[in-house]
Amino acid sequence: MGIQLLSGERLDDLQNGYKIIQNKDDFCFGLDAVLLSWFAKVKPEEEVLDMCCGSGIVPVLMWARNQCGHYTGLEIQESSVRMAQRSVAFNQLEGSIDMVQGDLREAAVRFGGASFHVVTCNPPYMTGSHGLTNTHEPKAIARHEILCSLEDVVSQAARLLRGKGRFYMVHRPFRLAEIMNMLSKYKLEPKRMQLVYPYVDKQPNMVLIEGLSGGSPRITVEKPLIVYESPGVYTSDIREIYYS
Repeated sequence: MGIQLLSGERLDDLQNGYKIIQNKDDFCFGLDAVLLSWFAKVKPEEEVLDMCCGSGIVPVLMWARNQCGHYTGLEIQESSVRMAQRSVAFNQLEGSIDMVQGDLREAAVRFGGASFHVVTCNPPYMTGSHGLTNTHEPKAIARHEILCSLEDVVSQAARLLRGKGRFYMVHRPFRLAEIMNMLSKYKLEPKRMQLVYPYVDKQPNMVLIEGLSGGSPRITVEKPLIVYESPGVYTSDIREIYYS
């Protein structure tokens, strides 16, 4: 199937039989999206919602990995949604993945409460006081809490999940205390956590979290995930994640 790319777009090979359209001038996916799609667990026949889906990378990677479930991507930026829809069509995944435009703060109203078994999110990491805000609006929206907050993400996930449904999120460790408090506030009990380190001797720069709707208190902290063994050389764990 051929595809016509628009100005600034490129077609990236995901090395798993699928490809995705990205615009080099906007926000492109990174390792965090790859790790989130690997960390999240999906069972056959489950309904999955990915909030802040951007180019649609997480639903595409999750389908490629699991070959089961039905995925809906929710994104507020119209240009990203249209691009994601074209990626879905190019990969002939229309029956498995839907990409829709909308505000995640209204997600429970749009889809209805208790509509999903799994909710995933790679949200904006920075509040207005953290870091430099990019002057290019699509990148700023992806990186900073301009159109949604951490509480918006967690509260909507809690409303959207069925009983014992799972919420998966990738975020920054410097907000870990806030994340745990927010999950507990909305009765998404933290059940799994994994810290991601750029190098074995550096501080972690990502955290993967699983919350269980209505779960009982008990969390498993999984072994640290190290990204690089030397500059530009992935560890065996990261290579296994990519190749899987």
